Amino acid sequence: MNHDRSSVEAVVQSYFDGLYEGDAEKLGTIFHPTADLRWLDNGELRVLPVPDWLDRVRKRTSAKTEGKPREDFIVTIDRSDAATAFIKVRCQLPPRYFTDYLVAMKLKDGWQIVSKSYRYDLRE
Repeated sequence: MNHDRSSVEAVVQSYFDGLYEGDAEKLGTIFHPTADLRWLDNGELRVLPVPDWLDRVRKRTSAKTEGKPREDFIVTIDRSDAATAFIKVRCQLPPRYFTDYLVAMKLKDGWQIVSKSYRYDLRE
C-alpha cells in the first residue's frame, strides 16, 4: 500500500511543536478528546486522560521558554490503511528523553491522535 504520509507527518509536526512550545491548545487540536496517555511507573501502568494532560501542559514552563535544546524526529510511520497509522517518535524535554508510540486515525475532520504510550530516560 502506498498512502500519502504528508498529512500524518503534519499532525506529528504539530505534536512536536506543541510539546516544545508548551502549547496545550495546539496539542488539543491534534488529540481526540477521548484519547489518553499510558506509561509505566515503577512497573505500574498509569493512564492519564488527554484533558488532564493538557491541564498539566498549561501549568508547566515550556522547553522553548527555558531555552532548552530541541530534537524531535519520526522513527517510523506504519500505515495499515488510508485511515490508521502507528507512529513511533523520539523527542526531548530535557532532562527527559522520550520514545512515544502514537496511534492516529483519519476521522471526519482529519487526522487525530487517539492514543499515546510512552517511555523516557532521565539524563543530566
